[in-house]
Amino acid sequence: MEEVTRLILIRHGETAWNRATRIQGHTDIPLSPLGLAQAQRLADALADEPLAAIYSSDLSRARQTAEAVAGAQGLAIHFDAALRERAFGRFEGLSWEEIDRGYPDDAARWRRREPDFAVGGGESLTVFSARCVAAVRRAASAHPGQSIALVAHGGVLDCLYRAATQSALDAPRSWQLGNATINRLLATAEGFTLVGWNDDRHLAGLSADDIAA
Repeated sequence: MEEVTRLILIRHGETAWNRATRIQGHTDIPLSPLGLAQAQRLADALADEPLAAIYSSDLSRARQTAEAVAGAQGLAIHFDAALRERAFGRFEGLSWEEIDRGYPDDAARWRRREPDFAVGGGESLTVFSARCVAAVRRAASAHPGQSIALVAHGGVLDCLYRAATQSALDAPRSWQLGNATINRLLATAEGFTLVGWNDDRHLAGLSADDIAA
């Protein structure tokens, strides 16, 4: 009988660029004070999970989030650049409004989610999805019958949700991808199965107004 790997997928905590609606991509932005507090709440919520391993994007915002979880679990972190956010090229550092104003044609193609459009000169959705889904498959196959956590980015989790639900890359997003939320899939050789999504109960009552800068 095939053994299932239980996946806990985590989007990193909030950054200043998240709050300012600036595109991050591969730009290495650290967590904000709120993001650090979210990471600690997340670590507390997962402290009793029987994790066999923790995998993370190597970008700072994911790394800091993973470090909080790893500290509570007493585990090392396996860093994997294949879990990075989509590369957005010249769009990185710009707000959505600035992209709409400066690159209206590209912005329209981006919002239509054209699978083969290399947004901002970066990665297309097709290339990006293949990259991150393959990375998670590799991690899952190394831990049959176990539970692992993977700390990554909103775009990565979006691709995994689509893979689990067989949603097309160009389908409009109708699901939430909150910072530092808990998302659960099952993985087998046949693919992914959705178990739970965007669990943010551990973040209740936490806001930027409550965090000293």
